[in-house]
Amino acid sequence: MPYLYFLNPSPKSAFMYNGMLHLHSFLRWVILILLLVAVYRHFVSRHQAFTAGHRKTGLFLMITADLMLLVGLYQWFTGPWGLKSIQANGFGNVMKNPGLRFFAVEHTIGMLAAIILIHMGYAYGKQNVPDERKHKRSLLYFGLALLIILISIPWPFRAVGAGRAWFPGM
Repeated sequence: MPYLYFLNPSPKSAFMYNGMLHLHSFLRWVILILLLVAVYRHFVSRHQAFTAGHRKTGLFLMITADLMLLVGLYQWFTGPWGLKSIQANGFGNVMKNPGLRFFAVEHTIGMLAAIILIHMGYAYGKQNVPDERKHKRSLLYFGLALLIILISIPWPFRAVGAGRAWFPGM
């Protein structure tokens, strides 16, 4: 079974990575709350006018998701679970190990797909189509994004998230 090869990072870079990990975990909760609010608002008002409040919820969700993407990319390129894991163990070995595969491939692809869906939901709300269709499409895209995110998070009750805290660093 392959093992991760951890380079000895400098204290400064380890501090930066740890801070980014905590920010990434905190933003998870912000995105989940914003997604739940967006899904609820679009569901409840699906037969009503599409308001500026709907657009703002989608905008805040999209901005938070983009920030999360930037932090996640930093972690994937500089942390031990992404690119360094693939370089140290080889892509074939990473794909054979469920824990390494989850962080190097599955989590990354799932979250990218969810962020694309969030962008699609926000963009559809800006189109010149009937308000009822805007609500239905935004509800669909945001609902799918929520489902993918819930599947792709390494929750403490899952094997890949065992030993992880619900609120790291807090």
